[in-house]
This record gives sequence, C-alpha cells and structure tokens, in this order.
Amino acid sequence: MTSRSFLRLVLAGAVASGAVALAAVPAGAASPGKPARTVPVRLLALNDFHGNLEPPTGSSGRMVDENGKTVDAGGAAYIATHMKALTDRNTIAVAQGDLIGASPLLSAAYHDEPSVEFLGKLGLKVAAVGNHEFDEGYTELRRIMNGGCHPVDGCSPAGTWKGATFDYVGANVLFKNPDERTDALAALGAQQAKAKKLMADWGVPALPPVSVKWVNGVPIGFIGLVTQTTPNIVTAEGIKNLKFVDEVKAANLASKILKLVGVKAQVVLVHEGDQVTAGQSPDSCSAVAGAGARIATQVDPEIDVVLTGHSHQAYLCTIKDPAGNDRLYSQGGSFGRVITQVDLKVNLKNLDIDRSSVVADNHVVTRTVDPDPEISTFVQTWRDRVAPVANKAIGSITAELSNTATPSGESPLGDLIADAQLAATRTGGNAQIALMNPGGVRFPLTYPSSPAGEGDGVVTYGEAFAVQPFNNLMQVVTLTGAQLKTVLEQQFTGGPNNQPFNKILQPSANFTYTYSTSAPWGSKVSDMKIDGVPVTDTQTIRVAANNFLVGGGDAFAAFTEGTDLWSGPLDIDAFVAYLGANSPVAPPATNRITVAG
Repeated sequence: MTSRSFLRLVLAGAVASGAVALAAVPAGAASPGKPARTVPVRLLALNDFHGNLEPPTGSSGRMVDENGKTVDAGGAAYIATHMKALTDRNTIAVAQGDLIGASPLLSAAYHDEPSVEFLGKLGLKVAAVGNHEFDEGYTELRRIMNGGCHPVDGCSPAGTWKGATFDYVGANVLFKNPDERTDALAALGAQQAKAKKLMADWGVPALPPVSVKWVNGVPIGFIGLVTQTTPNIVTAEGIKNLKFVDEVKAANLASKILKLVGVKAQVVLVHEGDQVTAGQSPDSCSAVAGAGARIATQVDPEIDVVLTGHSHQAYLCTIKDPAGNDRLYSQGGSFGRVITQVDLKVNLKNLDIDRSSVVADNHVVTRTVDPDPEISTFVQTWRDRVAPVANKAIGSITAELSNTATPSGESPLGDLIADAQLAATRTGGNAQIALMNPGGVRFPLTYPSSPAGEGDGVVTYGEAFAVQPFNNLMQVVTLTGAQLKTVLEQQFTGGPNNQPFNKILQPSANFTYTYSTSAPWGSKVSDMKIDGVPVTDTQTIRVAANNFLVGGGDAFAAFTEGTDLWSGPLDIDAFVAYLGANSPVAPPATNRITVAG
C-alpha cells in the first residue's frame, strides 16, 4: 500500500463513500527579505437549515439584523440570491450540520432529497453532519450521501436519487465494533508508523473525517464534528453500531493527519454551539460560554477557524486557542436566515492561514432582494408535488399557538400536543398522563393564512407536520410514582445524566406538579397530582410519550425503567386527530407547572 493510498483511507474513513483526493502540496517560494505573498479565500457558511426550502413562518422566519431591527429572513430562493451576491472566484460554501431532519413536509415527504439537491445547486462543497442527519439512522444517511431510492418508499417523483454532490464529514463518528476495521493497518510499512499510530488512536471512522478542498490555488482542510451528545438526542436504534467520541480529541487527531500531508490551513465545522443573550446583533459576540466555546478554545492550535451550529444562535467571537493566539468562533442562526462570511488570507510560503487577516460577517438573508428564479422554480416544483397532502385542512385555531417557553418551561403548543398524545393513547395503552419533549415542538402554529390561501386560523397538514416532523411512535409505559419523579428531576442540570440545560417536559392538562429553582438536584420536584389526586411513590402510572423519550432520549434515562410497553399511532397522527376532533382549538393556559423559589 502506498503512502498516498493509506492517507486516502485515513481521510475518507474505512467505509467512506469515496477517498478524499490529495494532490501534491507545493512548497512556497518567497524571495529572501520580502514578505510572503498571500492569496484570499472566502468561506460562506450555513448551519441548521432543517430543510426550510420555503421561507419559515412566525418567529422562526424572523431575525434581528445588524441594526437591531427584526426582519423577515430565510427561504431557499432568497438564500440563493444572497449567496450569488457574496460569491467570487475565491469562495467555497460549507455547512455545520442539521441541514436535513426536523424538516417541513415539503422536504421531509421525500426524505429530504429536495433539500440536499438544493444545497448542491447552491454550490455547497463540505458539511459536517449534525445530530439530525441521523434522525432516520446511519443507513439512511449513507443513502443520502451515496444515492439510491428509499428502501420502503421507493423513488421520489424526481426519479432515482443520485446522492449528495457535497462531502459530509464527521471525525468523531466511529464504529463501535472493532471487527469493522479493515486489514489496512497491517499492510503499512515502517515509513508510515506515525500515521499508523494516529489511525490506531482514532478508531474506525464511520464517515469521512475530513475533506481537503483547493480554493484559489491553496489546500484548505475541513474537519467535521458533531455533538458527542448525539446518542441522547436521536433514536437509539438508528445509531446502535456507532459511537460519538469527544469532539476535541477527534479534531486534534484529524488536524495531525492533515498536517502530515502538508495541509496547514484548517477549519473545523462543528455541530455544537452556545446560547446567546437575546436580541443581539448577529455580528456581536453574545455567546455564553458552554460546550461550543469549550471546543473552540481547546482544539489544536493548528486549527485556524471554528464554525459552529446546533444551538440555532448567531454570533461572531474571537477566542484564544491553546497557544494563546486569536481564533474565530462563530455561528449563523438557523433555518437559512443567516449566511456567515469569513474572509481570510493564506500565506503562500507556509500554506497556513494568516490569523490577522480573518474577518467575519453574519449576513441576514433578507427577503427584500429578488428571489433567485431557478431556485424559485425548483421549490415550486416540489411544492406542487406535495400540495395535495400539505394543503389539506385538518382543523382550526382561534389564535397563534406558540412554542416559546413561558417562565415555567411550558408552552401553549407543547401543552396542547401533550393533551393530544394523552387522547390518542388512553384507549389501548390505558395512558393516565402524557409528557412531550420541548425539542420536538419545532415550529409554532400561526394564525394568518399561509400562501396556499386556506384562510386565517385554518391548520393544514403541512403546518401540523412542521410542528412535529419526526414521525415518532406514541408509546405508553408503566412507571412508579418514584420513577416518574426521577424522570422529572432529569429535566434539570446538575444530575448524573449531564443534562446540558433545563429541558422542561410538556405535561397533559390532568398532570400538575411544582418544582423549586433553588432546591438541589433530586429534591426539586414535589406535589405531583393526577386529576387533582396526589401521586405516591409506590403507585403505578401509565405514562404516554414518544418512542424517543421512552428510549431514554434527551438524557431522560429513567424512562427506560418503564414496563409493559405499548405502542400506538405516530405522534403526527395523534396531533392531527386531536385538532380535527376539537376545532376550533384555543391556546391552553400554561398553568400545569408551578415554580417555587
């Protein structure tokens, strides 16, 4: 095996769709006593697109701009217009994950093939995987990458899926089973001992760890990472043969591999980020240091830029790397509302990025520009294909149902979904209460009519699907009162399951309780009642939730202690049935949880 063949294996991964092509890296040539020449490179980045081909609605379609004004933003045709205006010969488009998954029906009905095709048309070249790329499992992600028709639903109206035209990368996504390793390591010669050791330290990649792209005549190495919490936030069955290792360790090993082949200009695309102070300009450094900042400050000093995602926030920060040098750390919101532009210069002598040249700008994707005609036609084609299902009226509401959390952590829409799930599981599952994870409530239900013209207050199937796009199965398990209390304790940070932030489950109307903000973990929850009757530790309770939660998702491990599992309808079907049976639906009062000091 040649050195180049081995490095291709390392860079592409043991089962990658194809090797990353590596050309010989030229040596720099600068005259003695003269400053080294540089060439400009521009990165244009998107994150957390979530299949929003149409302009997102409600609060999800608005963004605070650089002047502090809230404007309408997003939509594929507008993204394309802005991207074209920002693109020159020095440009490469990249992304930080969650491009697909949790998508509106327009994309999700066809397993997000329309969104991946759009991103190819946009000129995307490299993307990190996000946790939502695994929503339908690893095998489906490989199909999206490589092509072929869906094994159950078959080909879309567009015909056989040809696969993504950009590289998906994930350096910290490894196989659990050591038998997946090829015999490539045994074939290495002594001259490749250093690379062999790095590969052995790494493990067996399930995805290409990096992608090397030549931009304006210089090689740029892109390292893909996804949050290591992915097993807690996707359905376990689809990733049962995978492990998600520490982002920093994987990035540092990938960086060393890139350096071995002479690629010193390095960019991390990581699907992890931080929260921000609300209402800030997208160009401000408003990030509150958390998981994203940990990665950005700890990855190898060789890495020049860290572009993030996952938290759906917009910020531009300069942080210190482990060597004390400045490094860009940024994110561009979500749903295609922001494009992050990074301009930098690469030194032709050492082929590294001049950190002092790095300048970044978060551009809000306003809708005041002309939509791109080609992409408008593309979106309309898919809109026409899905219209008979998407535009079907299923119920009505009296006012907007928001998914924004109140001080207790409840939201009107979250509570309504819990009520719908209880109604769908009483018969057959004998459910007594229902609990809904807040992260599964993706969009609000807005009152004004959509462009389809169904009328104010009318809810279409497409709008309901945008709220609950995961096609999770409704399940019911038996928990004791003590186990139910543990589930509720696991909503809060500070416990053994490392909940990254408070995740308040949305309760059905017949279940009430109190939690204390000041009490220690394990003693926060009290006064649980079902239909006004106090819950005891020993009584048994039939609890309805989606299969994601029942499987321990979102760090709710106590759910897995449930017994007598019953499975019922899909969550979207439960929601649609409830709206149909109870319309017009008014926003419920968010008074099911009481917050004590």
